Amino acid sequence: MDLNLMRELSVKTDSKIVLLVVDGLGGLPLEPGGRTELEEASTPNLDALAARSDLGLSRPVAAGVSPGSGPGHLGLFGYDPLRFQVGRGVLSALGVGFDLQNSDLAARINFATLDDSGKISDRRAGRIPSEKGEELVALLNENLKIDGVEVFITHEKEYRAVAVFRAEGLSGELSDTDPQRVGLEPLPVKPQDDSPETRKSAQLANAFVEEANEILADQHPANTVLLRGFGMHPALPSFEEAYKLDAAAIASYPMYKGLARLAGMQLLQEGAGIAGEFETLKENWHAHDFFFLHVKPTDAAGEDGDFARKASVIEEVDAQIPGLLDLAPDAIAITGDHATPAKMKSHSWHGVPILVNSPYTLPTTDRFGERPCAGGSLGVFPAEEIMGYLMGHALKLNRFGA
Repeated sequence: MDLNLMRELSVKTDSKIVLLVVDGLGGLPLEPGGRTELEEASTPNLDALAARSDLGLSRPVAAGVSPGSGPGHLGLFGYDPLRFQVGRGVLSALGVGFDLQNSDLAARINFATLDDSGKISDRRAGRIPSEKGEELVALLNENLKIDGVEVFITHEKEYRAVAVFRAEGLSGELSDTDPQRVGLEPLPVKPQDDSPETRKSAQLANAFVEEANEILADQHPANTVLLRGFGMHPALPSFEEAYKLDAAAIASYPMYKGLARLAGMQLLQEGAGIAGEFETLKENWHAHDFFFLHVKPTDAAGEDGDFARKASVIEEVDAQIPGLLDLAPDAIAITGDHATPAKMKSHSWHGVPILVNSPYTLPTTDRFGERPCAGGSLGVFPAEEIMGYLMGHALKLNRFGA
């Protein structure tokens, strides 16, 4: 989407927008002719809302391309995910509240397990609890020292942490150490270009891994670290700059908090579980004019291959829709950042169902699902256009041209 056009046309009004992101919402049938997770779920409230909404399928990045959560959300926020590429480390650092400077290099850490042959046997260290993860981070911070760079390690959640390297002349153009499969050795960090900054950064990152392995040698199952998503703080226009919106975010996972902070949203203290997140929305309704509300468990169920659990989480979301409508938002979008079919146990390239509700819609069906959305009035369109639809439906855009 043309953010300069949005900046030119957007107007400040009292109307309110809700972007409800059900992570990994899109799915597939387990068997030919079957239903998707969304179609299988009992969703009377979403179906009733679909009957008075515009429906469609969004394409997160490009045809056939399976997006990560970062580009998936950047598209939903109106940023071209191919232009604004943000490392996972940056999102993790911002999500845990780290004061990331423009010259800092950030990387996501997974604690992992090495077997006696030096190969990865578990990329998540047996999903160690957060308490153990915090102990390991403290151990690294106390003992890890690398000449020529300050290193800050912050725990994120369970087996996940983030490392921030602070020095002059760093670059985020680095390869990951995570081979994405067990049974393989960790990869060395390699520079992705031939600049002195990138070569220096690769040397520092490899020194970090070597030091960390020595410190963690007796900490089985978390006896190594995998680094991924190297990056530096990008220059993104904020929601205030691009849309004149006072935006707030409700999300439980640090990465999504990081995405919201990157867009200049205020982070709200979320309640426990899905119902708690919607309660947070109600409590803060009068303080902002745009709300991003993120629901994570659908994606987790899809990645676990648990079709029934994913459908059940969608039903939990459906139960919150009447309370959302009681707030009388002027425009609502309900969608996902990508598809996570339980059949594939991973993110996929498939179209993502979207529902846009306002008084100015052209309804086509009374069901919210992949196939009804495929025939909806929005058609199939790039996800980065969703913010344009929301701004238009909330009457926050002036007319273009004479």
